[in-house]
Amino acid sequence: MILCRTLTELSEQLTKLKHNCSNRSNGSNGSVGFVPTMGYLHEGHASLLRRSRAENDISVLSIFVNPLQFGPNEDLDRYPRDEKRDLALAEECQVDLVFLPSTEEMYPKKPLTRVLVSGLTSKLCGASRPGHFDGVGMVVGKLFHLIGPTRAYFGMKDAQQVAVIQQMVDDLNYPVEIVPCPIVREPDGLALSSRNVYLSAEERAEAVVLSQTLQAAAQWIQEDGMTAEALLERVRQQISNAHHADIDYAELYTYPSLEEVPAAAPILLQSDKLILALAVKFGSTRLIDNRLLYPNEVINHA
Repeated sequence: MILCRTLTELSEQLTKLKHNCSNRSNGSNGSVGFVPTMGYLHEGHASLLRRSRAENDISVLSIFVNPLQFGPNEDLDRYPRDEKRDLALAEECQVDLVFLPSTEEMYPKKPLTRVLVSGLTSKLCGASRPGHFDGVGMVVGKLFHLIGPTRAYFGMKDAQQVAVIQQMVDDLNYPVEIVPCPIVREPDGLALSSRNVYLSAEERAEAVVLSQTLQAAAQWIQEDGMTAEALLERVRQQISNAHHADIDYAELYTYPSLEEVPAAAPILLQSDKLILALAVKFGSTRLIDNRLLYPNEVINHA
């Protein structure tokens, strides 16, 4: 496994890897799978890396805690980091190259360019964290340019991010396929997150209310006459039963367009795929989770 910390090393080593692929006699075309992360890797990241390895000739991982996507009062300085463990997991997943740059390497001077995807970024985490997705678009766009992946793998726990990145790729004609991958969960249903380490034992026990509520909501939408307004009221009530839960948002939108669902219209009459998205703080730890809902399939299988 190759470790690169500078842009020059990255360019040189990627060129060598692609050259080696072109010299093989097994029909390899030098396809590059890419998994961008902020490190502190867990099984959710590992699932992306294994899929990248299986579907491409070259598998690349980036580890970079991007300051541009953190607000002034967010947890940039205390964001968990464990380089040694991250590299061990990368090697276990047969990653070919790890790009692990410093902030100074990625941003030698203050960037004046922004990558703004309007509309999709004005709600959910975009409303709660102003400027967050500008930072995401900037760093992902830059990494796509530097690495030139054939496919890039993103977990659906950050479903809004997946929608934003797909829109950016479509609008700017990046020659990369965005591959959304399923949420990986703990045995009790809690979505894996690098931030779970911040939870106290009591908060950790309560946090399963998110996945339990999402699972219940998939059943609730089947009720005759269930509206978006009624569904969200029930969702918020169930989450609020957890003592430490402080709801940032619980919203229902079409996906991936993130358009509002009419509050009073029966959900089963919706023709679009929907997403029920949650952001809830347990103590000082903000967790997100979501579930895709398919009203048409409920009708078709009724």
